[in-house]
Amino acid sequence: MTDQTVATALLAAAPLATVIVAMAVLRWSAITAGAAGLAVALVLAASVFGITPDAVPGTSAAVAGIAAETAHSAASILWIILAALILFEYQQRSGGIGRIRAALAGVTSDRRIEALLIAWFLGLFFEGAAGFGTPVALAAPLLVGIGFSPLRAVTMALVGHAAGVPFGAVGTPTLAQIEITGIDPQALAGTAAALNAVIGIGLLLVLVRIADDRPLTLRDVGWALVAGVCFLVPFVALAAFTGPELPALAGAMIGLGLFLGILRAFTPMQRVDLRSLLPDLLPYLFLTVLILATRLAPPVRAWSTGISFDWQWHAVFAGSFAPLYHPGTLMIASIAAGALLVGQWAVVGPSLGAALRRLVPVGVALVIMLALSRLMVHSGMIETLAATAALTGPAWPVLAPFVGASGTFVSGSATASNILFSQFQTSAAAALDLAPVAMAAAQGVGAAIGNIIAPHNIIAGCATVDAAGREGSVMRKTAPVALVGLIAAGLMVWAIA
Repeated sequence: MTDQTVATALLAAAPLATVIVAMAVLRWSAITAGAAGLAVALVLAASVFGITPDAVPGTSAAVAGIAAETAHSAASILWIILAALILFEYQQRSGGIGRIRAALAGVTSDRRIEALLIAWFLGLFFEGAAGFGTPVALAAPLLVGIGFSPLRAVTMALVGHAAGVPFGAVGTPTLAQIEITGIDPQALAGTAAALNAVIGIGLLLVLVRIADDRPLTLRDVGWALVAGVCFLVPFVALAAFTGPELPALAGAMIGLGLFLGILRAFTPMQRVDLRSLLPDLLPYLFLTVLILATRLAPPVRAWSTGISFDWQWHAVFAGSFAPLYHPGTLMIASIAAGALLVGQWAVVGPSLGAALRRLVPVGVALVIMLALSRLMVHSGMIETLAATAALTGPAWPVLAPFVGASGTFVSGSATASNILFSQFQTSAAAALDLAPVAMAAAQGVGAAIGNIIAPHNIIAGCATVDAAGREGSVMRKTAPVALVGLIAAGLMVWAIA
């Protein structure tokens, strides 16, 4: 590698390095750090790399195309996030979340089974429904409420939800990858779910070990494996056959029902009346039906994709939006149907208002990060980084998940990490003649594992259990788990890429 090649690669990496340093070292917000990285990218694009792709007549046309792609991708992703936030706010205001949590609390006196019910199943359910830190914020206080120490509770909540992160908020992190890379949704979701299933078994064993000071017994391991099978089998099947929207949400619902049935058959436990929770579960059930119908029933799929708004600019910039097939639209319809059936329509308006207020800072950060990503792609910076990554040869698949984890570590969001690095991962795959689906999945899996050690998540979790200032103690417990998980993920990707 020549000195000039090294210098060019370092310049291409400068915008991403700016974001990482600004967030991890200077503790800037995602908006401020992203804006700084975008400013660096603009300077480099104008002075070193060039901003005008082939077939685009001039800088102004290129800027317009990048802005259009950014706006299109941001609107598509924000429509999902808005719907997920509305659903979460609706359930908070209608009391649904409280009733679901109360139904699981006190089912058993076995600490490790309590951990499986709350940190695993309930954490994964809330990850699939809302994402964005919700599982830790909800599960950790409940674990403290039934007797776990604050630090143990936060650690368990972080470890318990990580396997479902690629499909959090009805698939937002993976849908962002699909939006950016154009990879087939079912292929990417199926590969990511398979990798996460293997990692998930390890996370489960860690979870049950953390839950109690006594050594693990064969009984403990057995129940952990039962919980794993109950969730991970439908999780992988839903990902492979329907795509990224349902694996965490529906997998947790199905898995919890199966696990409670098996638990009732073999141990004494307080009965959980799932029928009493039906009004609270209706939006999720409607969403599951709509996703399955639009993905698996050919006539419904054809109808829902029949209306599509497509655009193209100078054969380089393009986008497509099918509103009736989009998970955000399906989620809004499910909330409306559920609210009407149970007489909670009055709650929808305030939920929408609260969701919009929460969406503003998320939307600004998302637009900035997407603009940075698209600018780096069309200016050739990503291609330069991919060519540099190719110099690592066969070692790159092992390293790829660490890139995803670093993005989540600094941003606190697997979605943000995927926006920043997915195109880089698939470009590196092309340079190394690796499977792009496997490398995109490596990015998603790494980003998910990064949630365990992301300071944003740890700080938020500690705040909910009155453990502010003790975040370092939590990270010391989660960092080794994340490291082992990333090494395992890298070795699996190396084997399949």
